[in-house]
Amino acid sequence: MTEYFIPTAASESEFVEKRSRFIGRVWRAESEEEARAHIEQTKKHHYDASHNCWCYIIRGGPTRYSDDGEPQGTAGQPMLNVFQREGVENVVCVVTRYFGGVLLGAGGLVRAYTQGAKDALDAAGISVVRRWIALEIPCAYGQFERVRQELAAFGGVAENVDYGADVVISALLPEERAADFSGRILDVSAGTIEPLEAGEVFKDVPYRPAAT
Repeated sequence: MTEYFIPTAASESEFVEKRSRFIGRVWRAESEEEARAHIEQTKKHHYDASHNCWCYIIRGGPTRYSDDGEPQGTAGQPMLNVFQREGVENVVCVVTRYFGGVLLGAGGLVRAYTQGAKDALDAAGISVVRRWIALEIPCAYGQFERVRQELAAFGGVAENVDYGADVVISALLPEERAADFSGRILDVSAGTIEPLEAGEVFKDVPYRPAAT
């Protein structure tokens, strides 16, 4: 089974630490060339910044980072660690710093660049990429909440809900759990709900929502 995690969307976050302004940005990147393009674009946009520190992880490809003039080990590597801990790939992050005149020290820099990367990832959200089985689940309105609970318990996602004479839920189930889910729904509904398989798809689906 192939499964990996990527950012859900591009994002930007910002905070101030001892008068230094930190701007964190995250994007998806399918290749090193795409990652480098985001980095260069950010450097051009923030040409007057003190530092544009960056990192990226390309699935099946390179992992790179840069302190961009900050003391060695205080920026790029801590940023990279944020994404490695979360298992996020195909990602590029740039944290821009405008120096505010107060030195942060090595420990302060590590904390600040870690926060910059983490805040940007939280703002982006995380999606899981894997193979899913698409199911159409017709049910009565009185059964809807129970079906939603069971769907969540099996790691499924409701992509669409059609409210007609009855409810029809268009759902995605992890391929290895779809059959068990269908059996469970038949059981708890005493045979009145029969999920219908509508094919399979390999795609990304939001796994952890973006922070608001």
